[in-house]
Amino acid sequence: MDDHGEQRPPDGGVRPEILASWRRSESLGIGTEGAALPVEDDLDPDSRLVRAAAPVLDRLCERFAGLPVTVALADARANLVDRRGDPAGLELMDAASLVPGANVDERYMGTSSVSMVLSTRAPFVVVGEEHFLHNLKELTCMAAPVRDPVGGTVLGAVNLSVPKELAEPGMALALQDATDRIAERLLDLSAARERNLMSSFLRARERGGHARLHLGSGELAPLGAAPPRLAGAERLALLESAIDLIAAPSGDDGGRAFAEVPLAGGRVATLRRRELRHGDAEGAAVEVSFADTGTTGGGDGGGGRTVGAAAATAPDGRAVPLLHRAAVGGPAEPDTPTGAGEPGEAAGADAASGTDAPGDPTDAWLLLVGEPGVGRLAAEARGRLSLLNEAGVRVGTTLDMRRTAQELAEIAVPRFADLVVVDLVEGALAGEEPPASPLGPGAVLRRVAAWPDEDARDAGGARGARGAGAEGAAFVDGTVTHPPGTPQARCLATGRPVTDSVVTDALTGPEAAAGHPVDLLGEGVHSYLGAPLCSRGAVLGLAGFYRRGRNRPYEHDDLTLAGELAARTAISLDNARHYSREHQASLTLQRSLLPRDTPRLTAADLAFRYLPADATAGVGGDWFDAIPLSGMRVALVVGDVAGHGLQAAATMGRLRTAVRTLAAMDLPPEEVLTHLDDLVSRTSDDPATGATCLYAVYDPVSCRCTAARAGHPPPALLTPGGRARLLDLPAGPPLGVGDLGPYESVGVDLPEGSLLALWTDGLLKEIRGYGGTDTEARTALFLASLTGPEPSLERICDRVTGALLPDGPHDDVALLLARVRALPEDRVASWELPSDPAVVARARELTHHQLARWGLAELDFSTGLVVSELVTNAVRYGGRGPIGLRLLRDGSLFCEVSDRSNTSPRIRRAATTEEGGRGLFLVARFTRSWGARFTPGGKVVWAEQVPHGGPPAAEPDEQTLLSMYDDLA
Repeated sequence: MDDHGEQRPPDGGVRPEILASWRRSESLGIGTEGAALPVEDDLDPDSRLVRAAAPVLDRLCERFAGLPVTVALADARANLVDRRGDPAGLELMDAASLVPGANVDERYMGTSSVSMVLSTRAPFVVVGEEHFLHNLKELTCMAAPVRDPVGGTVLGAVNLSVPKELAEPGMALALQDATDRIAERLLDLSAARERNLMSSFLRARERGGHARLHLGSGELAPLGAAPPRLAGAERLALLESAIDLIAAPSGDDGGRAFAEVPLAGGRVATLRRRELRHGDAEGAAVEVSFADTGTTGGGDGGGGRTVGAAAATAPDGRAVPLLHRAAVGGPAEPDTPTGAGEPGEAAGADAASGTDAPGDPTDAWLLLVGEPGVGRLAAEARGRLSLLNEAGVRVGTTLDMRRTAQELAEIAVPRFADLVVVDLVEGALAGEEPPASPLGPGAVLRRVAAWPDEDARDAGGARGARGAGAEGAAFVDGTVTHPPGTPQARCLATGRPVTDSVVTDALTGPEAAAGHPVDLLGEGVHSYLGAPLCSRGAVLGLAGFYRRGRNRPYEHDDLTLAGELAARTAISLDNARHYSREHQASLTLQRSLLPRDTPRLTAADLAFRYLPADATAGVGGDWFDAIPLSGMRVALVVGDVAGHGLQAAATMGRLRTAVRTLAAMDLPPEEVLTHLDDLVSRTSDDPATGATCLYAVYDPVSCRCTAARAGHPPPALLTPGGRARLLDLPAGPPLGVGDLGPYESVGVDLPEGSLLALWTDGLLKEIRGYGGTDTEARTALFLASLTGPEPSLERICDRVTGALLPDGPHDDVALLLARVRALPEDRVASWELPSDPAVVARARELTHHQLARWGLAELDFSTGLVVSELVTNAVRYGGRGPIGLRLLRDGSLFCEVSDRSNTSPRIRRAATTEEGGRGLFLVARFTRSWGARFTPGGKVVWAEQVPHGGPPAAEPDEQTLLSMYDDLA
């Protein structure tokens, strides 16, 4: 009690499940000083559970004679049906209203051992202060479930109470042993009930001439007729149908009385159910008759004859033949009338209940005798196997984690649950490695599936469960955490399936509401089963199964089934996680091999479309590129590698890198392709063998485009006001196919505003693979889609792909459009100078005046220095002939010096004693980039500077210039 008289949970090391139970009890408004327990007056004092438990409880009390021990028996609804033990302990129970018939569920009594057992379906001990009621805090109460030995259903619980100072661990072991003996006695009582049913059946038979059906051998043994033969599959089908009939509810409320099983050769087996009673035992017998649906009799004896004319109307309106009654006085009783469970042979006779028309006595055979409950267990066991088999087929059909979780939820509803939710670890959804150890309380999960049954979907929950609309956000894609003590937290911590009861009235606070989908469950008490999704020692998440109400609580067999379902799903989820991670990694790698965006160029405006045939992979073997070159030129490249997927993308990336390296050397197009071909030809099995490539260079100063191709389709050209056409380029061989001749380039003058289209052959394909495409018609359609006034390159791309690929690509497609521009004349200045050392000063003067006209005075000193060094080198090493000096201005300032030599300058480290060798070093320090390119008449050495837009920088003095060489000392 606190200072205000309110209940407080006990301090220090209290189990989370106890604290959670306390919170639920408080939210339900249960008083701690005493609880008003409801009492049921019409309990059966001679029920099967009471009769089985009575002698066992007597022996348990005798074992602890002399100790203040009380023993109580509760049924599955938490009603006390029996109690015994120390008189003082019984008086304490009376004071706490724990009388026979009292309901000790958590909803009425708060935290107690019996309520925890019936909720968790496992043994539980509540010690002293852990009790919610004050008058029980001096006791230690230990309880264990009583299970049906056939189906594993929890039929009740046995509670042993003792003062907490006298409690010993051996008492819990004795209690567990007692519940095991009660289960054994329940099995004996069940066997006795079935024996009584069989005896009643044999004593009351009215018909003679019945025979036994030997399911083990497949032989039918009627009197006076040759037995028909049954195949193994037919025997199994008959037995399963008989189990279903016995498991069906009896009476007039829709219970099945007939069944038909088609057999080989046009025969039909008709099964009929007869109800049996002996005392309080109720059961059923199933008999079988055979008919031939053909017009002629069968050749297998009695099995081929049709049944007599007497018939009955089945619930679905079909006419079902009746089994025929014979005269009293039949054959001797069968050798082993052991009842329903023996598939090897069944007893032969008829039941007293029911009336039949007279007929041939050899037309009917007894197939199976048993209790409906046992039949239901068999049917449920077969249903569980069927569910597991179906889960193996339907769960994990894709490599998508969310879809796999949804498949688990869909297959479990309504056969195993009324509602299923699946929560996954946040990091696992992103492909990260899940935690190897069990998850602790408070771990953040994301709800990826919530699938209710038809009742909830009809009420509007379907939209939420499917994640659509405003309601979907309340159920799917939200994050959830499970506080300590909740069944979800226990499941994640132990790594084993757990079951519990969910009282929606006791769920308070946002965390509790987020843990259970209260809106989909509705009010009341529901059964919950949580199964961890574990794979390869890692926890991926949690699957939660719900059954509304308390009529069908989850039992031990359900825990096993849920664990198997979760294990199979977890393997599929982990496979999907691995795929997602590897796919994302490969996709990131592949996309990094392509340009993320087109560069901003002086020479042209660009637009592109990249459409891989495999949309999930995102990248194929086609590629394109736009590479800025010196002198404001641009290289346009398109290539195609055979195949699709990661191998083709990796090969594409290798070729693209090689092309960019060769382009940086300022080689002409034909030499770029020659070097690329040589690179591919070095390895005989190079996957790049057979790849195609188109390489074009456009110069905005001369407005000339020079292009060469290696087995690639030629580019299309649309001049202003004209019609699109394909350029006539020599078709060089594909890369790496052998020495089939040198590559040739062709130069074409392009008017400003011309549209150049580079493309791959996937743009023309109508089907996958080779052939089946009218290339000429498709090419004409391509050129027509390019033609027409349209200022937007993006809309032209859409127009082309819409005309040629309305249903998507059948092969990888790359399309690169370039609308070329010309550099205005006022941005170009060029001079031809004689090869004379005295011309260096003249070159600096020309440069100074031109920069002043352009308003680039801030670059005057650095540009003058660069011009001096480059012109000096041209005079010294450029051979005879004039020297060209050209300045190009746009976003950058290019300074170019040309001469007649074909030797390439190289920067080097000059020794401290050398007077020369530092000119190119100065050029590199004062410019952003520099280089050299070869021309038919010699070479061009260029340097690029970027204006900074500020006032001119102070000219460095001699000491500053010398300090630049300190690192070379």
